[in-house]
Amino acid sequence: MAGRFAPRPARGTAVHGGLPGVPAPGGAARPAARGAAAAGLRRTWRPGWPLDLGLVLGPLRRGPHDPTVRLMPDGSVWRASRTPAGPGTLRIAVRGEVAEAEAWGPGAGWLLEQLPAMLGALDDPSAFEPRHRLLALTRQRRPGLRLTRTGLVLESLIPSILEQKVTSVEAYKSWRLLVRRFGEPAPGPVPEPMHVMPDARTWALVPSWEWHRAGVDAKRASAVLRAVRVAARLEETTGMTPAEARARLEVVPGIGPWTSAETVQRSHGAADAVTVGDLHLPGIVGYALAGDRDADDEAMLALLEPYAGQRHRAARLILLSGRTPPRRGPRMSVGTIWQHT
Repeated sequence: MAGRFAPRPARGTAVHGGLPGVPAPGGAARPAARGAAAAGLRRTWRPGWPLDLGLVLGPLRRGPHDPTVRLMPDGSVWRASRTPAGPGTLRIAVRGEVAEAEAWGPGAGWLLEQLPAMLGALDDPSAFEPRHRLLALTRQRRPGLRLTRTGLVLESLIPSILEQKVTSVEAYKSWRLLVRRFGEPAPGPVPEPMHVMPDARTWALVPSWEWHRAGVDAKRASAVLRAVRVAARLEETTGMTPAEARARLEVVPGIGPWTSAETVQRSHGAADAVTVGDLHLPGIVGYALAGDRDADDEAMLALLEPYAGQRHRAARLILLSGRTPPRRGPRMSVGTIWQHT
């Protein structure tokens, strides 16, 4: 995503709260007590690892003011999603070794059914074998890192398209404005105003001047419009392997390797979908593993080759390690174009 690999603290660290962990599916969704004010459906789930909501769900938040995500002071996470069953709001909190979730709206049941996958139950961190001391130490310090799998493609694809070739600040603003303008209020007793992103038809009807007002150029707007026209075919990719999903996504003009990787990292929990074409990531990986801050994509892929099958996880651990090259120039200004699709 735009600016995701800039040398700054990882977004996932924004919500820690000392949350301990929670594997293996636990409870089933059940109706809340009758008569409870604004009660939704509830589910508890007990994993077998230290669950860190910030690390797992942090990549789903598009900036500090994302209208679809709220990270609360008590450590809970609220998400508003458009599911196959309709809009839904999900609140997740960790109590001891148990994840407690409550959901509202037509999509409540679907969100609770997907809860374990969203919290990393389908991820297998044991498949990762550190070959660098830095990564071994970082994994030891971050035992709660699991790769989320949302099972939703468009909600990761559209903001990834908006993040092409612009700074993170610009992309986050565009996402925020469009979702607030054309989305719908999130169901349930949300702690702050939240919105569910628009459905495919609504995206297709966004006027050209509204894209312009949100700071989205014609190329990115056109890519979004082409994607939503085949939304059903793209959502079908959740039943495919990440490689198959990326191949189908990249058939859509305007969606290239950068965007498809950023999408399946979230929708599929793709452990090997390393982001190629990013401005910052090659230099960060090169600096962390070989002291080469000027590494390009080719050099980065060579350094990550020992982690084939787990290259995205390796990159995330590198980002979480904090070992990034010192800045030697000013930050990119708003309007700078630098990223591939």
